[in-house]
Amino acid sequence: MPKNKKPNVGIVFLGGVDGIGMNMTAFVYANDIIAVDCGVSFPEDDMLGVDLVIPDFTYLERNAEKLRALLITHGHEDHIGAVPYFLKKFPNVPVYATRLTLGIIEAKLAEHGIRGAKLKEVHAGDVVAVGAFEAEFINVNHSMPDSCAMCISTPCGRILHTGDFKVDFTPVGEKPIDLTRIAELGRKGIRLLLCDSTNAERPGYTPSESSLAVSFDRIFANEKRRLVIATFSSNVHRVQQIINSAAKFGRRVALTGRSMQNFFNAAVKLGYLTVPGEIMIDAADVNKYPPEKVAVVTTGTQGEPMSALYRMAFGEHNYITLGSSDLVVMSSSAIPGNEKLITKIINELFRRGAEVITYSNYDVHVSGHACREELKLMHTLANPEFFIPVHGEYKHLVAHAELAKQLGMRPERIVIPETGRVVEFTRRSLKPAGSVEAGAVMVEPGGAGGLNGAVLRDRHKMSEEGAIFVTAGIDTQYLCISAHPEVTTRGFVYEKENTDMINKLAELAYNSLIKSFARNISDPLILQSRLRDDISEYARRRTKRKPMVVVCLLEVGK
Repeated sequence: MPKNKKPNVGIVFLGGVDGIGMNMTAFVYANDIIAVDCGVSFPEDDMLGVDLVIPDFTYLERNAEKLRALLITHGHEDHIGAVPYFLKKFPNVPVYATRLTLGIIEAKLAEHGIRGAKLKEVHAGDVVAVGAFEAEFINVNHSMPDSCAMCISTPCGRILHTGDFKVDFTPVGEKPIDLTRIAELGRKGIRLLLCDSTNAERPGYTPSESSLAVSFDRIFANEKRRLVIATFSSNVHRVQQIINSAAKFGRRVALTGRSMQNFFNAAVKLGYLTVPGEIMIDAADVNKYPPEKVAVVTTGTQGEPMSALYRMAFGEHNYITLGSSDLVVMSSSAIPGNEKLITKIINELFRRGAEVITYSNYDVHVSGHACREELKLMHTLANPEFFIPVHGEYKHLVAHAELAKQLGMRPERIVIPETGRVVEFTRRSLKPAGSVEAGAVMVEPGGAGGLNGAVLRDRHKMSEEGAIFVTAGIDTQYLCISAHPEVTTRGFVYEKENTDMINKLAELAYNSLIKSFARNISDPLILQSRLRDDISEYARRRTKRKPMVVVCLLEVGK
C-alpha cells in the first residue's frame, strides 16, 4: 500500500497585510494551529460610531479544537489590542509573550473583566513547543522593549517571522538585535521568511533611538518655556530619554493621558523605566511650577479627538491650558490616514500662541521599523528559500517583494499575501491555496465586537442623505387608520422652513395606508414596506436624495 501523503503547512493571513494594523497570522499543520499576534486597527473616517477594528475570528472558531496557542511578538496595539476579544472566544488557549508585553495584556484583560487567562511569560532565547510546532523567541529592536522575532520550526522546515523590527546597535536600555542568532539559523536553513515591510520604500538605515538624546538635551538646555512632548505611550525608550533630559536640566515631569500613565506604571513596575528621585509630579500640580521647570509628556500624537493633547489644544483639559509660554514637541510621525487630524491639532496650538516643532523640522523622532538596507541585511543573514512580505500597505509589500528579487529571490518563490488568503508551504514550494472567511470586525465603544456591516451602511446613508421617520396607528382587524401619520426628519430638511413638504409626506403616508387597506392588505410588514417605498420615491423625486425611511406602525390592541 502507498504511504499516506504527509500534510503541508498552511499559512492563513487574518490581518496585517492590507494596511497598518490588525496583525494576525495562523499557522496550520494537520490537527494543530498556532496564531501569531492579535492586533487592532483604528477606524477610518467612514466607520461611523466605530471604536476599534479587530480581525474576524470565524476561521479559528470553526477550527477551535485545533487551536493550540497565541504567540505575541510585542506589545503594540496593532499586535495585542484584540487579545481580550480573542480570549472571550477562546478562554483556554494559552498566550505566550515577553514580560512587558504580558504586563500590558494583563491590564487590558482587567479592563475587560477577564480572569483566569493562561498567560505564559517567555524571554528572548526561549523555545516553546506547541503541537506540531516549535517557536523560538529572538531579541529584536523596535520602538518598545521586549520585542521579538520568532523562528517557527514546522514539519516542512523553519519559518522566520521577524515581527516589527529595526537594526539598532545602540538601543536605549536593552540589547541590540540578535543578528548572530538569525545568522546561525540562516546557516542551518530557513526555508521561509515573513518580514516587516513598513519602511520597504525608504532607502538607507533607520537611525538609532539613542540618537535622539542629543536633540532632547539641546531642547531642554536652551528652552525657557514649558515643554509639552507628545509621543506614543508604548515608546518606553522615548519616555526614558525625555526623563533623562529633564533630570539633567532640572525639570519636573508630568504625564497626561490614560494610556501614557498605564504604560509608565507597567514599565516602572517591571523595571523597564528608571525614574530618578522625585522628578515625577501629578498633572494637577503642573501650574505650581515655573514654565522652565516643567515638562509634560502626553498622548495624542495622531490627533485623536479624545487624547490629552487634543484636550489641551482645545482648552478642554482639566489641568493644563496651552499658550505662548509653551513649546509643543511632536515626537512622532503620522500614521497614514491621520494627517488631517494631526494638522487640526497643530493649527489650534498655533492659534493659542504655542510653538510646535515636529520630526519634519527637528530631529525628535526615529522610526521603529527597518529601512531598505536593514531589510537587505535580514534577507542576507536569513538566506531564505521563499519569502512573504508582511506588515504594511499593499504598496509596501510590493516594494519589499521587489527588493527580494534584487537580492536574487526568484519571483515564483515570493507570495504577496492578502487578508483571508491561505498560502501552502510544502517541502518544495510556496503557493496560494484558496481562502477562508476573514476580514474586519467593527467594535463600538463598550461593545464586544461584531458590529454588522448593514448597520454601518445605514449610518452612512443617514449621515449623507438624512432620515425620515413616519409613525401611525393602524387597526388591522377593521383595516383602518387609528392615528393619523406623523412625520419627522433628521438631517434631511430643516422642518421649520419646509412645513409644506412635511405635511405632504404625512398626507402621502395616509394615502399609502388607505390604498393598501383598500386592497385588503393587513400584514403590518407589507404595510410598512409599501409605505416606505412610497415615501422614498417621493423624497427622491422632490429632492434628488435617498434618505433612510423608518416606519413605525402601532397596532390597536397590541
